[in-house]
Amino acid sequence: IETLFKSSSGIIKEYAENAYKNAGMSANQYMDNMMNFSASLIQGLGGDTKEAARIGNIAIEDMADNANKMGTSMRSIEDAYKGFAKQNYMMLDNLKLGYGGTREEMLRLVNDSGILENKVSSLDDVSFDQIIMAIHKVQENLGITGTTADEARKTITGSANMAKAAWSNLMVGIADENANLDQLMKNFSDSVV
Repeated sequence: IETLFKSSSGIIKEYAENAYKNAGMSANQYMDNMMNFSASLIQGLGGDTKEAARIGNIAIEDMADNANKMGTSMRSIEDAYKGFAKQNYMMLDNLKLGYGGTREEMLRLVNDSGILENKVSSLDDVSFDQIIMAIHKVQENLGITGTTADEARKTITGSANMAKAAWSNLMVGIADENANLDQLMKNFSDSVV
C-alpha cells in the first residue's frame, strides 16, 4: 500500500482501520482487497493516489454490500472486480445486478448508471474508476449501498461479523509493537456491545 499509494497510504490505512464496521472485514482483508486492483485504479486516475484511495474504498464497501445484500460469496465478487480491473467483464453477473457477464452488458451498465455526461459506445473510453462508480450508482439505485454498515449497527449477524473483524484486528495488533492497542480494544468492545 505504501509503495503504490505513497503519501496517500495513510488514507488507506485509516479506511482499513474502520473496515470492521463499514465493510465487515478486518484491516488485513481490506488491504488485500485494495491491493487486488489498486494499480489499475491509480493508473486510470493518472497517478492521483488520493482519489484512488477514495474510489477504492467505495469499491470495497460496494463489494461487501453486494455480498451482504445479494448473498454472493465475497470471493466471487472479489474475482469479478479483479477481472474488471483487467477489462474482463465475464463475471459481471456475479454481482446479480441484472447485467450479464459480457463487455456489452458492462457498457449497458455504465450507460444506465448515468455517471458519464454522454452515453458511450465503447468501453475503450471508460476507465476502471468510472466502472467502479457506475457499479456504485447502480447499487445505490437498488438500495444495496450501505447495507453492511447498517446491519453491523442493527442486526445480530452484522454485529457478529463486525466483532469478528475487530477481534482479528486486535489479534494482529497484539503482535505489532506500533499498534494502538487501546483503540483496537475499544473497537472490539464497542462492536461486542
